[in-house]
Amino acid sequence: MPIITIETLIQAPIQRCFDLSRSIDLHQVSMEHTQEKAIAGRTSGLIQLGEQVTWQAKHFGVTQKLSVHITAFDAPGFFADEMLKGAFKSFRHEHHFKANLSGTLMTDLFNFEAPLGILGQLANTLFLTKYMRRLLEERNRVLKEIAESERWKEIL
Repeated sequence: MPIITIETLIQAPIQRCFDLSRSIDLHQVSMEHTQEKAIAGRTSGLIQLGEQVTWQAKHFGVTQKLSVHITAFDAPGFFADEMLKGAFKSFRHEHHFKANLSGTLMTDLFNFEAPLGILGQLANTLFLTKYMRRLLEERNRVLKEIAESERWKEIL
């Protein structure tokens, strides 16, 4: 089961980073290249503990749906979302936030399992882990850019 860890240093207050990370609207901006849209559950604003969202996006040329729910929440330091339904066998995405002298250290832990047994393991090795890392890095790049500018006021 691959685990992707990404650390992003953001020169912005922890609460702003926490809220932007759980913003449905920011997520859609950061995933424009996959045409990702929230189509059910919480479809805008800030997702909360126990809430769900269903995303529709195009990956590998195929339109897919993914439903997740927020399973853990301790503002402004941590929240986690887990897959309810989708293309993975399972996944858990942990979002950790720690204030420091230069702003906030945001750490993503993305733990996932591809379906299809040995074929899924092969897909992980050949391309899926790399693909998921790039998606998360792009999301974090956009979040950092917005958090460090005045654009965050348009989202929150």
